Amino acid sequence: MPTPSDYTLFSGGAQGAEAEFGKLAEKCGVQEVNFSFEGHKIESTRGLRMLTTEELMRKDVSLTYVSKLLDRNFSNAPHIRMVLRTIMYQVDAGLEVFVIGNILDNGTVNGGTGWGAEFAKICNKPLFVFDQVKNGWFTWQEGQWTPVAAPVITKAHFTGTGTRFLEDNGRQAIAELFARSFRATA
Repeated sequence: MPTPSDYTLFSGGAQGAEAEFGKLAEKCGVQEVNFSFEGHKIESTRGLRMLTTEELMRKDVSLTYVSKLLDRNFSNAPHIRMVLRTIMYQVDAGLEVFVIGNILDNGTVNGGTGWGAEFAKICNKPLFVFDQVKNGWFTWQEGQWTPVAAPVITKAHFTGTGTRFLEDNGRQAIAELFARSFRATA
């Protein structure tokens, strides 16, 4: 029977959802890797993995492509490019992906978080989004969002990411996800 220490959270340590995922991972005894880059302000530094310039360049993605895919404009600022690259490392490392945000009418998730969700779809990874506006979990199945009552973390390597603007219901959703997944330690 796996214990929480057999699991690893892959995240970015940013304020909001990522910091909350990290806080609960530490509390439950789950290992943690936070991908970041020089000059990026993050809150959760446990398991910090600073990406090199070369590593970041390996995940370069066209902002035109991302903007078209998400149906919104991303600036060409170097900082947003670096954030999108770290998100790709987070999603690559996890075998299932948990996101806190808001699902928009076009089926994407708001903000830069949306790139993580879209990249998870592209990589065909199990994807769960807690929509703070709809106050519920959804999973991506057969090209559409389907409500799901109570997802659990089932893969030893999982990704936790999401909005910087974490609401109380999003915080509670993360806490309940960890409680369901790691009952003995929650």
